[in-house]
Amino acid sequence: MKMQINGKAVDACSGEFFDIINPATGELIDRVPKGTEDDAAIAVESASSAFNGWASTSPQQRARILYRAAEIVRQRKDELAVLLTREQGKPLAESKNEIEGFAHVLEYYCGLASSFHGDFVPVPQNGYAFTVKKPLGVCTAIIPWNMPALIMAWKIGPALISGNTLVLKPASNTPLTNLTLASILNEAGLPPGVFNIVTGPGEVVGESLVKSPKVKKISFTGEVRTGKRIAELAAGGMKRVTLELGGSDPMLVCDDANLEAAVAGALRGRFYNCGQACTAVKRLFVFESVAEGFIKKLETGIRNLRVGNGLQENIDLGPLNNRRQWEYIKELIADVEEKDEGRIVTGGRVPEGSSCCSKGYFFEPTLVVDVARESRLLNEEVFGPVLPVVRVKDLDEAIEEANNTCYGLGASIWTKNLDRARAGCEQLNAGTIWLNQHLKVAPEVPFGGTRESGIGRENGSDALSEYLDLKSVMLKI
Repeated sequence: MKMQINGKAVDACSGEFFDIINPATGELIDRVPKGTEDDAAIAVESASSAFNGWASTSPQQRARILYRAAEIVRQRKDELAVLLTREQGKPLAESKNEIEGFAHVLEYYCGLASSFHGDFVPVPQNGYAFTVKKPLGVCTAIIPWNMPALIMAWKIGPALISGNTLVLKPASNTPLTNLTLASILNEAGLPPGVFNIVTGPGEVVGESLVKSPKVKKISFTGEVRTGKRIAELAAGGMKRVTLELGGSDPMLVCDDANLEAAVAGALRGRFYNCGQACTAVKRLFVFESVAEGFIKKLETGIRNLRVGNGLQENIDLGPLNNRRQWEYIKELIADVEEKDEGRIVTGGRVPEGSSCCSKGYFFEPTLVVDVARESRLLNEEVFGPVLPVVRVKDLDEAIEEANNTCYGLGASIWTKNLDRARAGCEQLNAGTIWLNQHLKVAPEVPFGGTRESGIGRENGSDALSEYLDLKSVMLKI
């Protein structure tokens, strides 16, 4: 599959390619161009040339094009979901939900097409004032491999509907769905150059896009270290940045919680997408008085999870996406065992004796209880199917432990008590707080983090302000 620049499928200037591998089988799916600095420059120039025409198009016309793209995506949902599962590994049902999510995000921003207008303000003794909102220009988006379709929509929805043009760099191991979605946008009538995709290494393509003087804004989703590098590079050009970085989301289970619902929430919150979600439950704190019963229910639920190739029926967990993640999870579990930093109740191994798991990056869903506070399971962002559980005596201790991290993306509290719920909402350091639920991120609601989990917001009408310049005009007649 080829890159998409100026509405055309093209190879890289280098003539080099890299392989896309199915993480469940190890098979070669496709090969995509290994982009270069020159390719990034060509894409930026294409987006720059298309900007004036797109910015002068009415928001309603932009919405018609994006809405048509959403319609085509829904029509081709099954085909797109299979492609996404093959390159990313997640179960087919999760891929279908993600493709639906892509379409829903576009439709949401289409509905906001007439909302980004300025205000009229009377100014006593000085006449009147009004504000004008204008698109920034060429924007860059750099996205990860865990939710490639959904996060692509988070970037292109507000950027394009507000009149900007965009160059996207997908993750090197999951670019195929992104490239197919780009072709659908072209099919829906998006003018050439408005949206471009350059595949290739982040240190080459990504850095070139961030450094380009014609790029006015960068939106990045990924790890903290890369986000800090992008912020450093963007500062020299005073470029706007939205950084949605890592998370180590806590889940707090109080003694009055509905334990059945909390167990179901923990299972989905931790093991959805094989635990590879920024807002996944990564640390679970449960009151001592209900811990034994809760852990037993949790163990039963985890043992019933089915691991296998995401294209098979009735699969709950696919493989980890790549060897690096697979080796990391194995290393973490070995570390827990060697240092006696917790008790592995279930899981903790690479599945054996199953033909579907013989070649892929599979790992058993794992429950580790009574985890030591110094364990890496509690101090790093664990992107994988491992759930550490810590017993706490009360809500104060739970909140203190939950906030003991450099991250601040999401958190959930499970209780029937409104005072406890209010205390959690006020005191937990996170950009999103869930009450008696976890993981859900709606396109209508602003999303982002505090601390090292990033700056800026995606989703909701707030995301539009990230892509618009505000000009104030003072008028006296």
